[in-house]
Amino acid sequence: MIIRAENITKTHRLGEHTVNALKGVSCEVPHGDFLFIVGPSGSGKSSLLYVMGALDEPTSGDIYIGEQRMAALTKKQRDEYRRLQVGFVFQSFNLLRNLNAIDNVLVPFFPQGVSPQLRKDATTLLERMGLGDRLLHRPNQLSGGEQQRVALVRAILKRPAVILADEPTGELDSQSGAEVFRILRELSSEIGSTVVVVTHDTRYIEAGDRILKMQDGQIIGEQTA
Repeated sequence: MIIRAENITKTHRLGEHTVNALKGVSCEVPHGDFLFIVGPSGSGKSSLLYVMGALDEPTSGDIYIGEQRMAALTKKQRDEYRRLQVGFVFQSFNLLRNLNAIDNVLVPFFPQGVSPQLRKDATTLLERMGLGDRLLHRPNQLSGGEQQRVALVRAILKRPAVILADEPTGELDSQSGAEVFRILRELSSEIGSTVVVVTHDTRYIEAGDRILKMQDGQIIGEQTA
């Protein structure tokens, strides 16, 4: 699925002050790309990611998902886009403390009901990630790397067209971070997802990855590693 941003701006009000998080950003993410958005804190990386995932709305400009203009979608259609087509991975993991690993993976499916096959698929993915002996463990019983792998399974289980990751290794040591990226690349390739990663850490960029460099709310460079 192609994601295209056209002249996106995003303005926040902080008390009496106005913060211009995005200043006329335009870019395109082709289907199947593995794209890194890099830049210092406050450069607009996460703001662009959230707009792409319909977690936030731009102040002006347009986001296109395929040929569909996001602004033309109803709230229900945007909710369905997030729920069905986008897998989110966050730095903070966002796991529920009172649920074990399997149920944390299945949380997005609870409103529609969880079939035995879906539970089996979740278990298989967790086992594939080396968490076969952690299936019934709650987040406080898991390491940071294990929690992030649970969050990654949650994002990938629905086989999303797009995976959006915001600093997914920010809380991890280098070994755990490398493992998370290895698994992300492997699984996203299998299901044909487009992947966009926001990060300040360039250690996990590999040959062939695309890189967008941001600063002060603007794209200042684009290249292929």
